[in-house]
Parts: sequence; structure tokens; C-alpha cells
Amino acid sequence: MTYLASEHATVADRLHPVINMIFGAEPPVRIRAWDGSSLGPSESEGGPTLVIRNRRALRRLVWSPNEVGMARAFVSGDLTVEGDFIGALDRMLHLFDATQGLHLSSADKRLLVASAMRLGAIGSNPPPPPEEMRPTTGMLHSVRRDAAAIGHHYNVGNDFYRLVLGESMTYSCAYWPDLDAANPATTLEQAQTGKVELIARKLGLKPGMRMLDVGCGWGTMAIHAAREYGVHVVGVTNSHEQAVGAAKRAAAAGVADLVEIREQDYRDIDDGPYDAISSIGMAEHVGTDQWRGYAELLYGLLKPGGRLLSHQITQPPTVTDTLQSRRQGKPERTFITAYVFPDGELQSVGWISDQLETVGFEVRDVESLREHYARTLRAWVSNLEQNWSEAVRLTSVGRARVWRLYMAGSALAFDRNRIAIHQVLAVRPDRKGHSHMPATRASYATVD
Repeated sequence: MTYLASEHATVADRLHPVINMIFGAEPPVRIRAWDGSSLGPSESEGGPTLVIRNRRALRRLVWSPNEVGMARAFVSGDLTVEGDFIGALDRMLHLFDATQGLHLSSADKRLLVASAMRLGAIGSNPPPPPEEMRPTTGMLHSVRRDAAAIGHHYNVGNDFYRLVLGESMTYSCAYWPDLDAANPATTLEQAQTGKVELIARKLGLKPGMRMLDVGCGWGTMAIHAAREYGVHVVGVTNSHEQAVGAAKRAAAAGVADLVEIREQDYRDIDDGPYDAISSIGMAEHVGTDQWRGYAELLYGLLKPGGRLLSHQITQPPTVTDTLQSRRQGKPERTFITAYVFPDGELQSVGWISDQLETVGFEVRDVESLREHYARTLRAWVSNLEQNWSEAVRLTSVGRARVWRLYMAGSALAFDRNRIAIHQVLAVRPDRKGHSHMPATRASYATVD
């Protein structure tokens, strides 16, 4: 008797060849099907369990046998994880890997369809969960399209973001001074304060300076610069929710007279010069073809001797080359582009430095914070999981699932250097080529 021929075969029996095909061997986690049957590591071994809750999960993979199909199954709740969510993804990483992903051959797809037919899982294409953004229209990175993409991600509700990000309301990599300690004591809020303080020092902020925070989020950098350094700050975002939230936070911090928050596209900023510019988690949204123009704009907005700090997620060139080779120049929809960051594009830190130098900047300092972001993301996942019911109430269960999957997967990607994050400090030299920068890093590259 074989699991394919027996009338008494369980769902797990019938799924066994598909599971082997997907994982290339026995599954790294326990898998339990909707009839209660299971395969993989025994329960006595512990570890997380992947639960296939219904036939619709298979139907999603039949129609979209790729990363998006898997993501739809997770977001809809057709696939769930019992136990350590990040641990489960860690064991299944190749299914969500930035350079490999779930890519099935024609023979693999035929096996998937055959197994689905035996299990009665063939039917019409299930509609995507409502949290998925429809493919955007219009010219890539036009003002209107960028506003729609930003709104999809950021206009989820300030209360939801506060639940996930903590009271700092800082949606970027924190700076953990005790990252290597056996028992680190730094809290998420302290680490986020450390990050904006590090940026303030790199920018050489002093009382009376005028600073631009492009992509200001909920205003954490702007408030810190104004409160701690007496700097006049213009913060710009094209997210309405962020603009409203940032203005309220500046007023509550007592720095409304020093902080101006604008709901504005960066291309419309024309009131330079500024002494300093921070760009934190902004450049990922600009787009490769538009990046040179972005750099030129910031260069033109700075005074000679003014500094720019770009804090952005990057991608090693080996990963970028692999992606381009696999896609052969054709855009490929992924979980991130469909659910999280529509139209987002990553570049390598070398490429970014080249662009800055090409428009006239002198690059003075480059620092990787890759491990810091992995820890930050784990803190956000913990916040979400600890406040799951409230997160669902504030948004939807689907949106909460999107965030859990995206943050957990991103933490693992940073762990493995599939993506990284760098702070690039650049200066606009004066007419004589002088940068007016300290000769050593000691004055700005550390935080007490």
C-alpha cells in the first residue's frame, strides 16, 4: 500500500510528495493538515508547527505557485504557525529567501495540481486578502503613484504603529550599544534615542542651525534635534497620518516653535539652504532611476559645508545581480511589493556612495548597522505578538498577519546579509573643496 493509492490515506500522506518537492527533503518543521494528520519532526522533538488549515491553502498555491501564493495563504489565515513564528520561518527560510524564493518547475507544478485534485482542492482562484495592494498604475515613482504607495504602508493608523514601534514611534533601525552583551539591558526606546543621537552627532548639530528631515516619519528625529540641540527643523512626509502625528508629538514635546511638519513630496522642497539634512528610511522609496535626481536636490538644498546623513536599507550587489538575472529585466511581484512596500527599490552602499559623489558630495563616513536592525525587528515582532488582540482591533487580522510575516522575515534576512542597512555621511564641500569636517571620527561616531 502506498500513500497515493490507499483509500485510507490521510491528507498528510497525500501531501508528502508535495512537501518533499517544496523542501527538497523531509520538512524542517512539523506540518499538520486540516484532518489532524501530520508529518515531519515529532511533537516530542518540540519546535514550531506549520498548520494547513483548509484546502484553500493548496488552491492558492495551485493558482500562484510562488512566494505571493504562500504569502496569501499566511495573510488569509489558511496557513498558520503554532509556536515560535520566527523560528518556523528560520527553518523554512529558502521559501522566502530574497534570491531563491519558492520557484517551481513545470514538473513540480504538475505534482502540486495532481495532489490538490486528490484532496478535492481544485477550484476557482481564491480572491487575494484585502490587505494586498492592487498593482499600481501610472508612471513608476511619479508623485501621485509614490503617494499611493506610501499611503498603503503608512496610513494604517498611528495607534497601530505605536503598538508595534513603542512610544518612540520610530520606524527605522535602532542603535543598541550593548548588542554584543550576553544580557543586554537597553530597551527599544533607549536604542531609538541612541540612533537619533548618533545621527545628530554625525550631522554636527548646533543651536540655531536649520535642518531638513526628509521622510520625517512621526517626527522623532526632528523633535530630538530641536529639543536637545536647539535646531530649527523642517520635517517632510507625504503620509497624512504621519504628518498629523508628528505635529502633535512636536507640540506635546514643547518644540512646536522649532519644528515645522509638512505633508509634502520631497520634489517640492525649494526653501534651502539648510545646514544639515537627515534622510532616515526615506531613500528606499525614491527608486533607482530617480536616485540621482534625489541626490542632486539634497545637494542643492545644503549650504557649503552642510552635511547629509542617509540612513537606509541596502542590498549587497551579489543579491542584486542574482535577482536581476532571475527576473531577466521583468518586474516580479513579491510578498514585499504586494503587501508591504509597493515600488520599493534597494541599492548597494557602494552604488549609493557613487551617486552622492557624482553630484558633488564628499562621502566621509559609512557605517553598517545590519545586526542592529535584526534586533530591532525582533523587538517589534515581540510588541506585536504581546498585543495581538489590540493590533487586530486597530486594523484587521490580515494586516496584523502581514506585519508579523514581513518583520519576522526581514529579521532573518538581516541576519543572513540578504539585506543590510548603512548610514552614509556626506558633506557638500565649499568652493575651495574644504569639507569643514573633524579629522577623526571620535567627535561624532559614538554615543555614550
